[in-house]
Amino acid sequence: MPTTNHEALIKQYFEVFNAHNWQQLASMYSETADFKDPALGRGLVKQTREELITKYEELTHAIPDLKDEVVAMYPSGEKHIIVEFVSTGTTPDGSTFELPICTIFTIENGFITKDFTYYDNFEE
Repeated sequence: MPTTNHEALIKQYFEVFNAHNWQQLASMYSETADFKDPALGRGLVKQTREELITKYEELTHAIPDLKDEVVAMYPSGEKHIIVEFVSTGTTPDGSTFELPICTIFTIENGFITKDFTYYDNFEE
């Protein structure tokens, strides 16, 4: 059943993310994938696997203890999984954060083709 395979892929995704294995994480995406992420600006952004690796290498250079904890997964149709998770870590100034995030993953032919991520991006 496709949903079960998708759930297994996304569980693996978060294990790989928390291990900071960016090469392996990037290989879970299609060669070029569509992203919506406040960190990338407004609207749809296409990123290659290499750009994804660079983005996460820079992020973990700034936040070495970055970790995501999945709260819930919501399979939706044959191609989508919505994941609610909390990202935590320590910023360069030594303060810690907990950021609730929701991502809608689109999975086609065993690869993530769309990664639409939503979180509160307002600075305090």
